[in-house]
Amino acid sequence: MKQQALPRRGYFKNLAARLKRNWQMYVFLILPLAYLIIFKYIPMVGVQIAFRRYTPAGGIWGSQWVGMANFLKFFQSYQFSRVLGNTIKLSLYALAAGFPLPILLALCMNALRNKHYQSFIQNITYMPHFISTVVMVGIILQILNPRIGIFGNIYTSLTGKVAPDLMANPAAFGHLYVWTGIWQNCGWDTVIYVAALSGVDPELHEAAVIDGASRFKRLWSVDFPFIIPTIAITFILRCGSLVGIGFDKIYLMQNDLNLRASEVISTYVYKVGLAAGGGDFSYGAAIGLFNSVINLILIVLVNWLSGRVSDNSLW
Repeated sequence: MKQQALPRRGYFKNLAARLKRNWQMYVFLILPLAYLIIFKYIPMVGVQIAFRRYTPAGGIWGSQWVGMANFLKFFQSYQFSRVLGNTIKLSLYALAAGFPLPILLALCMNALRNKHYQSFIQNITYMPHFISTVVMVGIILQILNPRIGIFGNIYTSLTGKVAPDLMANPAAFGHLYVWTGIWQNCGWDTVIYVAALSGVDPELHEAAVIDGASRFKRLWSVDFPFIIPTIAITFILRCGSLVGIGFDKIYLMQNDLNLRASEVISTYVYKVGLAAGGGDFSYGAAIGLFNSVINLILIVLVNWLSGRVSDNSLW
């Protein structure tokens, strides 16, 4: 017993010494910890709304407990397959099309020899990120207007016919949503990769040049392997929000004609929980909790697979 107690006493003694020695650094942790506790952990008490038939009069604790009834209601709903299918389809499309492009753009910008031209390209590609979502959707609607938009005028001038309304076409919604998002965020997503590439040792490139490697060969054999850990981490984080596809842009792009292709979990939660009549808070909370659990499972699974395959993981 004494042999077990001594190491523990020594551990706490060393911990107290470290706290005393570096107390200024630990003080900086107070605000972040307070933020996490107040705005992240304490609100988790409200998750139980998903298991109750919530009423404002009864409150969280006074509302009737119904267990899994709200989840079963969602699973048995005719909207379940369509909403979940649209969410997964758009998320996978955005991941497959949007994840590799910032990597390629960062590698290409890093390969540029003219640094002034590189800075110009960076600024041009970064700027769309700072356009608000409302303004971005307004630009999309104006450009794609079949009568007065750029697309409508070009189509009419070439064919002599009125252009089709792409925003009313469910088959076109996914392409419009994903590729406008890539145009807006691709440049900004290169920031982390450009920063990682700045750490490549120039001597590696010098050795590759001596060995006769071309610029493309150096890009593939020196630059790309160096940022693989960064790619793995960003991929894990992207997969962690795979089912949590954004609300604002999709909601603004929705209309009655493209709804069967644009209704996703986030917009459906808003409509059933807040927008419809008095709002079914418990039903909306259940759907939102289901969404969060799926995201948690995905990030844990992808993190585990990444750690097994490449030894790069979040934990």
